[in-house]
Amino acid sequence: MIKPNTFKITETEASQTIAAVIRKNLTSTSWKIIKKMIEAGQTKINGQLCLDPARRVKLNDEISLSSKPENTRPDKSPLTIRHLDEHLVVVEKPAMINTVRHPLERDWTETRKSLSPTLEDLTIKAIHETGKLRKGAKSRLRVVQRLDKETSGLLVFARTVEAERGLGKQFHQHSVERKYLALVPGLLMPQRIESYLVRDRGDGRRGSLENSQQGKIAITHVTIVERLNGFTLMGCKLETGRTHQIRIHLAEKGHPVCGDRVYRNTVDGKLLPDGSGFPRVALHAAELGFIHPISGQKMNWTMDMPEDLQKLITRLRK
Repeated sequence: MIKPNTFKITETEASQTIAAVIRKNLTSTSWKIIKKMIEAGQTKINGQLCLDPARRVKLNDEISLSSKPENTRPDKSPLTIRHLDEHLVVVEKPAMINTVRHPLERDWTETRKSLSPTLEDLTIKAIHETGKLRKGAKSRLRVVQRLDKETSGLLVFARTVEAERGLGKQFHQHSVERKYLALVPGLLMPQRIESYLVRDRGDGRRGSLENSQQGKIAITHVTIVERLNGFTLMGCKLETGRTHQIRIHLAEKGHPVCGDRVYRNTVDGKLLPDGSGFPRVALHAAELGFIHPISGQKMNWTMDMPEDLQKLITRLRK
């Protein structure tokens, strides 16, 4: 029997398969047992169940092994569709799932894909189950928006070329209504945050520079939703939608999103405080609104925070 164990991926282990890394840390355990252990549900990556022995790991990923199998498979969770028509679909994205599959994973077998389904996979499946797939229509989804793996919330996929173009134009013009909830340590006052984001701020991570010629402008409006015991629940409205924009802006103000392991470090190596113990980024896309690209109808949805984030906030209120 495998003893409970937790370890982080080092630089030399990055890009290796999870089976190879576990084998390195459990030298007395055979490859056969390790493979069975993973497929039985005894392994997690950053708190997410992993059933694929060939899954590649990244630097600082946290691998946890348990002595008992976990029977919950990642593709069994029901997916909530908030709107569905022939041109688009709006869904509630659970946390700890990628929006789309990496290009290198596109050729995986359906069996292997089912071990780590993406939101795109689950949405296609859910559309089929509704019986609303037009005869002869393809189930392909067109990506116009992404949410980080650890982020929960509302997301729209286009289903036709016309919808993809129309929604893409709205996102490009920053006319899509997007509001997020983010839990941060300490107290951050309401403000408008503007900076120029670059891919590498100097330490290999995305961040802000003062030179407008080197980066893309990013604007976030933050408000206080609720003050908690040592923490603040912030409302974040995007004026632009750059990669990791909210996480970067809040961290650069000295208040990283709780659970964020990437932007908790400053450029000079300082570790910003957290203290929440939350196992993922405490960020939730709570509102989504846009003009329907075909009908011209104004559409808007809101979504409550997921259970894990609600429980954390309830605990902090006490």
